[in-house]
Amino acid sequence: MKIRSAEFIISNSDVTRCPKDQLPEYAFIGRSNVGKSSLINMLVDRKSLAKTSGRPGKTQLINHFLINKNWFLVDLPGYGYARVSKSTKKVFQKFITAYFSKRKQLVAAFVLVDARHDPQKIDLEFMQWLGENQIPFSIIFTKADKLPKTKLAPQINSYISEMLQYWEEMPNYFITSSSSGLGKEEVLGYIQEINEQISTS
Repeated sequence: MKIRSAEFIISNSDVTRCPKDQLPEYAFIGRSNVGKSSLINMLVDRKSLAKTSGRPGKTQLINHFLINKNWFLVDLPGYGYARVSKSTKKVFQKFITAYFSKRKQLVAAFVLVDARHDPQKIDLEFMQWLGENQIPFSIIFTKADKLPKTKLAPQINSYISEMLQYWEEMPNYFITSSSSGLGKEEVLGYIQEINEQISTS
């Protein structure tokens, strides 16, 4: 997929105010220090479409970006470790849950996890919640360039082994690097494949 256009449409915390267009949506979510904004910018070939910050937890709203005028990339607030109050985190959780539960245009979610780390309880619980609510999702391993190649494969295999203790089969996954562009074609190709299936159904 070639990205011809990428434009910010709206930010809000109310699912009812999300775009009314019946275009497919792909939601990106993960812990607040996982490199989500950098990954989004890499995917769409824009340096600052999604705002990056040295302070985790910068994204605090549901952000819709219209890509190629035929699908939405949705940037959701990170969960865990953000420097926000407990009451604010509850607000995040409320509208994130509402988005996943009520947004009919949502086609699939991408759960971002740092390739350098072992499975985190908060990620496993969130993926379990997605599964229980029958929301299709893929895992995106970020920051693959931060690990030597000799350690990357064993780390991913270790993560897969842990996942298979909870899942009958490993969810679809991608290995990415925002700095090198690793995984870009695979993620965009996956989205294009789904979009083509939708357009012909």
